[in-house]
Amino acid sequence: MRARLYTDGGARGNPGPAAAAFVLEAEDGAVLDARGEAIGVQTNNVAEYTALLNGLRRAAELGLTEVEVVSDSELMVKQMRGEYKVKNAALRALSLEAARLARAVGSVTYTAVRREHNVLADQLVNEALDASRPPGARPG
Repeated sequence: MRARLYTDGGARGNPGPAAAAFVLEAEDGAVLDARGEAIGVQTNNVAEYTALLNGLRRAAELGLTEVEVVSDSELMVKQMRGEYKVKNAALRALSLEAARLARAVGSVTYTAVRREHNVLADQLVNEALDASRPPGARPG
């Protein structure tokens, strides 16, 4: 089964409170799953990779065999395509885990888009960040 996986991660501060989200859509546009979660204090890039890992895990659980990953993280997309080296040790470990999960899925391609083409995943990141903020705290 083919699907599109939209991923997004964000940190308020870098590092700062972070969240990761993914949206899995079937070919017909039906949402198969959509989740966002706070992931503690992380960098923006770790949040982006966490979103990718969570989405690929879910794609494998659903038995998807062909997935197009759509992300507004040009760095992550180019690293996963092999166009950029992954120099940061933390990101290297995450990228290796993502590659392992991609092999478990089967066929995975990566597409970089502008943020406005990744609206639902971006919204889920912000909702997770807002929900994890202590009561009375001001947005970052």
